[in-house]
Amino acid sequence: MSTTDVPVGASLRGWLDHLQASGRLSLTEPGIDLRFGVAGVANRLDGTSASIFPRPSAHVVPVVSGLLSQRSWMAEAAGVGQEELISSFENACLSPVPWIEVADAPCQQVVHHDVDLEKQLPIPTHNEHDHGAYITAGLLIARRPDTGVQNVSIHRLQVSGPDRLGALLLPRHTLAFFHQQEREGADLDIAIVVGVDPLTLMASQAIVPIDHDELEISGALRGSPLPVTKCVTNEVRVPADAEFVLEGRLLANIREPEGPFGEFPQYYGERAERHVIEVDALTHRTSPIYHTIVGGSLEHLLLGGIPREASFLSHLRRSFPCVKDVHLSRGGTCRYHLSVQVDRPKAGEAKNVILGALGMHYDIKHVTVVDTDVDVHNPAEVEWAVATRFQADRDLIVVHGAQGSKLDPSTDDGFGSKMGLDATAPVDAPPMKFTRIRVPGQEELDLDQIVTSAPVDWEQRVGNVS
Repeated sequence: MSTTDVPVGASLRGWLDHLQASGRLSLTEPGIDLRFGVAGVANRLDGTSASIFPRPSAHVVPVVSGLLSQRSWMAEAAGVGQEELISSFENACLSPVPWIEVADAPCQQVVHHDVDLEKQLPIPTHNEHDHGAYITAGLLIARRPDTGVQNVSIHRLQVSGPDRLGALLLPRHTLAFFHQQEREGADLDIAIVVGVDPLTLMASQAIVPIDHDELEISGALRGSPLPVTKCVTNEVRVPADAEFVLEGRLLANIREPEGPFGEFPQYYGERAERHVIEVDALTHRTSPIYHTIVGGSLEHLLLGGIPREASFLSHLRRSFPCVKDVHLSRGGTCRYHLSVQVDRPKAGEAKNVILGALGMHYDIKHVTVVDTDVDVHNPAEVEWAVATRFQADRDLIVVHGAQGSKLDPSTDDGFGSKMGLDATAPVDAPPMKFTRIRVPGQEELDLDQIVTSAPVDWEQRVGNVS
């Protein structure tokens, strides 16, 4: 791939330039308060413009938010059409590109061994009842000491002291790495990277097997190896062009209070005893930019939703070739409600698809399966299919006592029920029973040629009026 073919989302600063050139980057007045002020402005602009905050609360480092708050922006960042976004991400997950290690990295232009997080970083407090300042756009990179395999994920990180963070680790790959170390009484070396390009942000949320490094998915999305560098104090490899890198350790056998924090379901994750990170060093560019993701914002929802759609589509297609498309709806927090489009499923196959989908990830709570004449990205279409093709005694699947999301307040600490709705037309239905009405030629009409706004003298124009 030539330099000119590199997607615009392969660089954070290049992406900001792109948003500015297209009228989607807003600059605030200096001094917006880090406590609620940054989040308030970012939320008001959510989905229409990214926002950049110079000298927030007089801090020398600017803050940026709202980088990926529209589905179409993610496609732009990847250099593909919106209809190609999911397949492009799916291909990147299936064909990762190994990273390339470099020695001279911008992210290590400045090195601090004496760390004071809130003095060195402009860390906002977002929602009303958040415990305090949180790092929310930090990619936590963990490396298994025995194999060198890395995992990349995003966790909420509470500032608990000058060099101490509280972390919510859900049952995913980072926690599996940590448990292996903790059983041996050892800490797990990690790095937290803040301020990366949009493609690496998206790659961090891929749902892939435990031995897959999400930084290699970033390389596939950009069409060339992602440059990485070794941390100053440990063996973790991090994106070389990042703005900030916090190097540290997940501490074995130590838990401290963390939370509450405003999460993607639009509720607060409660306070509890959780994992602890001790930061050993902080490195950054000479003039860095700090990225924050407001809890519950569109950026928060979509960043988790779009990569999951691609991973789920790939997973389902391996077992069910009839699956054509999937969508995690915004109303379902881009995590809990999955719609699946299928093409001419065999008798009972839609229910198998439901069971397969429920087993893909514990976050999935409700699955609705529809035919190809229903647009899974249109909630009104999916609801229409449920209204006209679903019967509860015939088409409902309920699974009790299943593992769900710990952040879903309706569950018992993640323990609850799941549901599937088969809203496909029955295989043996008469041909006309579920045929949708349509007007032939309607979509081909050129309205610009045959329709204008009615003038004041419309009665005289139409004629035949008494």
